[in-house]
Amino acid sequence: MPILLALDASSSACSAAVLHRRNGQADTLISRFELTPRAHTRRLLPMVDEVLGEAGVAPADLDAVAYGRGPGSFTGLRIAAGTAQGLAFGLDRPLLGISTLAALALGAHRRHHYRYLFTALDARMGEVYAAAWRCQEGRVEALAAEAVLPPSRLCLPPGHADHDWVGVGSGWALWEQMPPQVQAGLSQCLPEMDPAAEDMVLLAAEAFAAGEGRPAHEVQPVYLRDRVAWQKSR
Repeated sequence: MPILLALDASSSACSAAVLHRRNGQADTLISRFELTPRAHTRRLLPMVDEVLGEAGVAPADLDAVAYGRGPGSFTGLRIAAGTAQGLAFGLDRPLLGISTLAALALGAHRRHHYRYLFTALDARMGEVYAAAWRCQEGRVEALAAEAVLPPSRLCLPPGHADHDWVGVGSGWALWEQMPPQVQAGLSQCLPEMDPAAEDMVLLAAEAFAAGEGRPAHEVQPVYLRDRVAWQKSR
């Protein structure tokens, strides 16, 4: 069964994780997570070495490499993408870009069993990166596409406003700027949660099983702002 490595530097946190999924046995999941603002370049590769060493896995044993492809910090995304692409290219392994917002949703679901998650990351410049998800039995389903927009324009997905929603991610520190309907629809917020590689590696396992791995040079970070600017220029 596959052995996967995931790494992330999309926020103020830096993380790495190895998943060894085996037939008939419990998964082995080894991870590291640190709040390391402005130290991602220095800590990311040592973290990779640490999780591989603890898992007893050599780089050549890996079946694929994954990374937090965004949205998030432009600098952090480039650091993670460059590191992951270098590893995947050197090992001749497929690369998987994993949504940071999906990882946030899965993390809250795994730790607290929340089902309806509204993820938001502070995008600076008076905006947030946001998406809405339904989680069940470790699976994440998008109910609203990822977007970048002012907090005042957030809204709950049509047809799902009556669910018990939980806000996750740094974007919810901008609570006072959210519309009253959104505030009323949330039972609680977890603004302190950051994306983590241990959740990304689980999402990567599903993507790998579905054949979504790509050659290293084909995988690019997702900034969302670039996408919106491109769409407006057409």
